[in-house]
Amino acid sequence: MLMVFFGEYEMSLTSGARLVLPKKVREAIGGNEFVLTKGFDECLFGYGVGDWHQRSAEFMSRSLIDTEQLGIRRMVFSGAVYIKYDEQGRFVLPKQLSVYAHVETSVVIAGVGDHFEVWGAENWKKYMSSTQNIVDQKL
Repeated sequence: MLMVFFGEYEMSLTSGARLVLPKKVREAIGGNEFVLTKGFDECLFGYGVGDWHQRSAEFMSRSLIDTEQLGIRRMVFSGAVYIKYDEQGRFVLPKQLSVYAHVETSVVIAGVGDHFEVWGAENWKKYMSSTQNIVDQKL
């Protein structure tokens, strides 16, 4: 069954760096565990465990001679963490990942089709504003 992540959810980080994964995202994951890792544009990428294993194989097939590909592998694998959440979808956001994504108190979780992303809310707003400018220019 294909997992499709969609929607935009603004959430608050609680004390103890706890975050709630929205129900629609949990439904797409299909279990109580997912993988979170460093993504591009200073956000985090989230994958269901089965999908992560498939994507890991794709990353592993990339050349180590190509320094750009090696850099991507380093970023993605060094930041990867398996995370379990409770019945209400609560989990602790690892410190190194929250620092990387500039997550402070307000967070946006965005579905991106084949994965979901976790953004610091201010960075998300800046990104969406710049993206809207690009879209407006294309129209």
